[in-house]
Amino acid sequence: MKEPALVVLAAGMGSRYGGLKQMDPVDEKGHTLLDFSVYDAKRAGFQKVVFIIKHAIEKDFVEMIGSRIEPLMEVKYVFQELDRLPEGYDIPDGRSKPFGTGHALLCCHGVIEEPFAVINADDYYGPKAFQVIYDYLTSHEDDEKYRYMMVGFHIEKTITENGHVARGICQVDEDHYLTDIKERTRIEKKGAGAAYTLDEGKTWIPIADHTPVSMNCWGFTPGFLKELSDRFPAFLDKELKSNPLKCEYFLPGVVSELLEEGKASVKVLESEEKWYGVTYQQDKETVVQAIAEKKKEGLYPEELWK
Repeated sequence: MKEPALVVLAAGMGSRYGGLKQMDPVDEKGHTLLDFSVYDAKRAGFQKVVFIIKHAIEKDFVEMIGSRIEPLMEVKYVFQELDRLPEGYDIPDGRSKPFGTGHALLCCHGVIEEPFAVINADDYYGPKAFQVIYDYLTSHEDDEKYRYMMVGFHIEKTITENGHVARGICQVDEDHYLTDIKERTRIEKKGAGAAYTLDEGKTWIPIADHTPVSMNCWGFTPGFLKELSDRFPAFLDKELKSNPLKCEYFLPGVVSELLEEGKASVKVLESEEKWYGVTYQQDKETVVQAIAEKKKEGLYPEELWK
């Protein structure tokens, strides 16, 4: 069994945040949230990390993040650009938005041949998340089905006070296997809980506390890349007609299709940890305070990569 790799979705430009949040320091030593995630992954056992970025940020990203990790882990870079489309497809006029997380992973073709974990660059997951993914990927293989896993977080621990977020809302059976996942792109805090809207805020549908949600913290076997590739043209054929400027090829959508077809199972290992992320500029102070507290508790050293 091959050692798993860590894949980091870091190509987003942070439109709601107002800058390159992947490279915004969250402590006095200049570490980003991504540094803490990769550090947690390394001590869980991961030895290879693949960063999905854009050419426009390559120089700064390598200097600020990649260069300090490269002495301690194998580091690869792949690039998510709008023109990375199947033969016969063109970028719609006026489109600047990336084609989503599924498209980002497709850009790893030829670089990833082992089992792999997937995370967002701008989310804090905690050490346990990486340990359970590593342990799963090094002890499970595909058989008659693809055998995937996901770390699920409780919805009430993953929302911000400062605006809306996107999450994959999960349904899980009594054996902790995923039965359904729906990407909801506008979830907001409502009172003590959370709710989502499908009609630009005209109506809101509440989400029960402790509902597990996907934070793009997945464990996949290599065959997932082929499934993404095989299904992408059908997605483009449909969505480019109805929503050419904003349609996105989401990971949860492909996972959901595989579940419906009986081709995959997804073990959901729920985390009790609170999510921290920098979706909006106003989130940063909360993250800075949380990281400082975790350092004070001894969870992290002052210098991660020394």
